[in-house]
Amino acid sequence: MTIETRPVPGPRNLLSGAVGRPAAVSDGAGSVQVRMDVTVPLGVAKIFAVYGKGGIGKSTTSSNLSAAFSKLGHRVLQIGCDPKHDSTFTLTKCLVPTVIDVLESVNFHAEELRVEDFVYRGYNGVMCVEAGGPPAGTGCGGYVVGQTVKLLKEHHLLEDTDVVIFDVLGDVVCGGFAAPLQHAARALVVTANDFDSIFAMNRILAAIQAKSRNYEVRLGGVIVNRSEATDQVDKFNQATGLANLAHFPNLDAIRRSRLKKCTVFEMDDAPGLDAVRQTYLDLAAALWDGVDPLPAVPLRDRDIFDLLGFD
Repeated sequence: MTIETRPVPGPRNLLSGAVGRPAAVSDGAGSVQVRMDVTVPLGVAKIFAVYGKGGIGKSTTSSNLSAAFSKLGHRVLQIGCDPKHDSTFTLTKCLVPTVIDVLESVNFHAEELRVEDFVYRGYNGVMCVEAGGPPAGTGCGGYVVGQTVKLLKEHHLLEDTDVVIFDVLGDVVCGGFAAPLQHAARALVVTANDFDSIFAMNRILAAIQAKSRNYEVRLGGVIVNRSEATDQVDKFNQATGLANLAHFPNLDAIRRSRLKKCTVFEMDDAPGLDAVRQTYLDLAAALWDGVDPLPAVPLRDRDIFDLLGFD
């Protein structure tokens, strides 16, 4: 598969953020989480952070969900938080320059940047930003996420958007990649119906629980992806207090949509694809209407093995 790396031509637009935040707060004793600047409210948008095991399909899920929100008439901003910076390429049809790239190009003088340097219009008007990441071993991803949010606020891009989706790197739960939890109202976890994905989900659940002590973020629910069945996820949900929001099968048309650099809404009809599109639209509608927070409690590692790993 060939992926272009040119910028997307054409106009860029404005966007918005989420619920107001309290003045700067601490993550609590013993925390090594990255502390973000929360003194400026993000606005009125509904903000979601999408997490899950690496390779589980978070970017595909996030992009299709962004497209679904846009089809329901909402103004959407998707922020990719992975150094691979490929979160939005099914929306923009290319790898767009990252925030860290454009900051480096002006010697980190953010005041020299224009909106069109880091915000790109994608499918159906979805606004796309790729945070990128520092060179390996040289810094924390939380810094990049923080700089991205700061730029969006300084350029007033978080004042005209209805939905913001953070697509967050893999199953890393360090301070840097837990940073979007400081801005989101609801965290969503993408998983498959297998042990490794569920083990990663348990770790993410613990990170969300830790952040919820001092921030507004709460767990919204689980999106089961690339799975014909949900029995193992259901068993874990029952033990922890989680609940499924949506279920997407291991459908080849979804895989091919990413290879074709497009959302499922742009694909030619294929068996099962109409149901997938409708599920995304239903999921977007449910999230827009508001999902109740889940007071889920993570399991100890050994307990997951006892629950799922052995007969």
